Amino acid sequence: MKQVVQVRLLPTPEQASALGDTLRACNAAASWLSERMHTDQAFRKFDVQKRLYTELRERFGLAAQPAIRVIGKTVDAYTTLRAGLKAGNYGPPGSDRRRKVEDTPIRFRPQAGQPFDARCLSWQLGDTGRDGTVSIWTVAGRLRAVRIVGNPGHLALLRSRPAIGETDLLHRDGVWLLHAVVDSPEAARQEPANGFLGVDLGIVNIATTSDSDRFCGSRLNRYRERQNRIRKRLQAKTSSARRLLKKRRRKEARFAADVNHRISKNIVAEAERTGRGIAVEELTGIRARVRLRKPQRATLHSWAFAQLGQFLTYKAQQAGVAVVQVDPAYTSQTCHACGHVDKRNRRSQAVFQCGRCDFVGHVDHNAAHNIAARGVVCWGEVMRPDAAPILAAS
Repeated sequence: MKQVVQVRLLPTPEQASALGDTLRACNAAASWLSERMHTDQAFRKFDVQKRLYTELRERFGLAAQPAIRVIGKTVDAYTTLRAGLKAGNYGPPGSDRRRKVEDTPIRFRPQAGQPFDARCLSWQLGDTGRDGTVSIWTVAGRLRAVRIVGNPGHLALLRSRPAIGETDLLHRDGVWLLHAVVDSPEAARQEPANGFLGVDLGIVNIATTSDSDRFCGSRLNRYRERQNRIRKRLQAKTSSARRLLKKRRRKEARFAADVNHRISKNIVAEAERTGRGIAVEELTGIRARVRLRKPQRATLHSWAFAQLGQFLTYKAQQAGVAVVQVDPAYTSQTCHACGHVDKRNRRSQAVFQCGRCDFVGHVDHNAAHNIAARGVVCWGEVMRPDAAPILAAS
């Protein structure tokens, strides 16, 4: 299982200057390469490297391997863009927004992250502790013994891996960071002998399980409303207001990520303790499908359900817990007791009352039961062996 480990760089002023020059040179090279790729309509890595590798090195003074990493970063950016266009994320064909995206080459920020590999960056972590050093290539030459510091658990994971994959160099809010990709140990997946724990995701209640555990979203929503009010007050064009806005950015995202970490940890621990799998809703593309009034859009678009799903998945993989995604259609309108489906069963945001069997309960709890039942069906389909082909009578 791939896992990203973050450590902090502590360069000297001279080393920080060299790292900044490296990021600016690599991103300038990536932007130039992007324009050439867009003009020539050449997006395959092999073709780009064959045509532009030599010119890229000579123009921007890059070494061989960093030039390859710049080409890979640019090609990956266009791969992601084309996937978004194919999925309709930029509007239907012929729309103004889609046409603008298609006609404009990708530009890279001067301080955008730059990937490195083992030939450009090496680690010296020692045996124990929460620090170490790295050796990294820059346009000013190779920097050796650049100090790093990080979480002891993360550094222990780096020490335990025989090889560390791609590492991204980032400069964020005046801090130098390294994001390293490692192969984290994954526990053997256990068979969900006792069924599945259904998880219904929402805004009022971030997550509700089929065991009646509700993780209320009121605290997070109040925090977001407070941050929004503070941002509105700080929109004045004064220097102090701009400094405070810059200082507070990403604070809300960090708070939401912490909440999602806690929720996913509790859900995975309960599923592991009871010998069950986890069934969650497949909510891909919900922002494009759902149509809401303008005051409700900010609430929906700040809802980090995708992040919660990612946290559930990787924590479950580490614990050996099976995770399946099920179709969420009509889970809030279906009675889990008798199976009756009717939109009138949902009497309000929180109250569910079946029109056939008169079952009364919380809407999210009822939906979580339906999701758990669909998880059992989905798991049976996943584990079912391929059926033998049926031969037509001759």
